[in-house]
This record gives sequence, structure tokens and C-alpha cells, in this order.
Amino acid sequence: MASGNENANPNELVDEIDVIRERLAGTVDALVDRTNPKNIARRNVEAVKAKFVDSSGSPRFETIVPVVGGVVAFIALVVVVRKVMKD
Repeated sequence: MASGNENANPNELVDEIDVIRERLAGTVDALVDRTNPKNIARRNVEAVKAKFVDSSGSPRFETIVPVVGGVVAFIALVVVVRKVMKD
């Protein structure tokens, strides 16, 4: 055995196998939980939300203002390009 229990009695081996089985089951459960699409989506939503809202629920203006400014600039660019292409 990998644990070096060549002289262990069968009961000790069974107990060791049970411990390893429980640890493996916990690892598999954690992997299933991490790869669940709902959990992945929830973690991503929480990550994005954390960029715009702090832990107390207050908005983070240092992040919101540049994003809003970028969106407004993009919309203005689209309007100008469409107007130029129309003429």
C-alpha cells in the first residue's frame, strides 16, 4: 500500500480505505459544485456586481462613471457614423 501499512491488520486497512473514500467523495462533490453551470453563472454575476457595488451596497462611482462615459461615447460615435453614412 502507498501508506506503508504492509503489516496492518484488515480492520485498519478498511478504516484507511473508508477515510480515503470519504476524502475522494468530498473532492468529487466540490468539483461537481464548481463546474455546475448555475454556480458558474452566479459567481460571474457576483464578480461583476462587486465591481459596481461595494460590500455595504453603495455604488462604486469610480467604476460606474467611466463605464457610463464609455457607453455614451460609443452611442455618440454610432450616431455620428450613421449620420455620415446616410449623407
